[in-house]
Amino acid sequence: MTWAESGGGEGPPADADVPLPAFRTTGEEVVARGWMITLTRAGFLDPDGVAFERDVVRHPGAVAVVAVSDDDSVVLVRQYRPALDEWILEVPAGTCDVADEHLVDAARRELAEEVGYAADRLDLLTRTAMTPGFCDQLSAVYLATGLTPVPLDRQGIEERYMRIEHIPLVRFDDLVDDGTVIDATTILGVGLARRRLATRR
Repeated sequence: MTWAESGGGEGPPADADVPLPAFRTTGEEVVARGWMITLTRAGFLDPDGVAFERDVVRHPGAVAVVAVSDDDSVVLVRQYRPALDEWILEVPAGTCDVADEHLVDAARRELAEEVGYAADRLDLLTRTAMTPGFCDQLSAVYLATGLTPVPLDRQGIEERYMRIEHIPLVRFDDLVDDGTVIDATTILGVGLARRRLATRR
């Protein structure tokens, strides 16, 4: 009997207590390698044993930092993003591209490099799957507080031209509503940061 014939239908069972059906990976081959990502063709077997393939982008992971100053402003960068051909307003973030670097250390590094701050406190807000439909990237999002200035150390062409903007948290929702802020990590991170900060007061 197939999964569908057993009552599974087109999706998972409605009863959350019923175990989810098992998919199995059968391997993958590299299609192309870039300086940061690898495109693979991955094979799988569905719960009925039917083989299928998917294009999967392998990514080393990333960190993002919601830096909130003592006056309740969030420190954002306006950065040119070639994939969109747009300037995007976002939290400082970067790829986990240093071997054996802990996530929190990567967050500290990105905060200093991009916006010139150190933080007395870094709290992990979440680890989120950015585009799970085709990419395995996980981003660790941190809240940084107790900010003090340190020298900038920007890396890469785009970072050389980025601009730092301090946005009052009370204005942030308006920037989302009017389409000024479209970066998903920034929207999620600031929302979680405000919730975390509210529990401290």
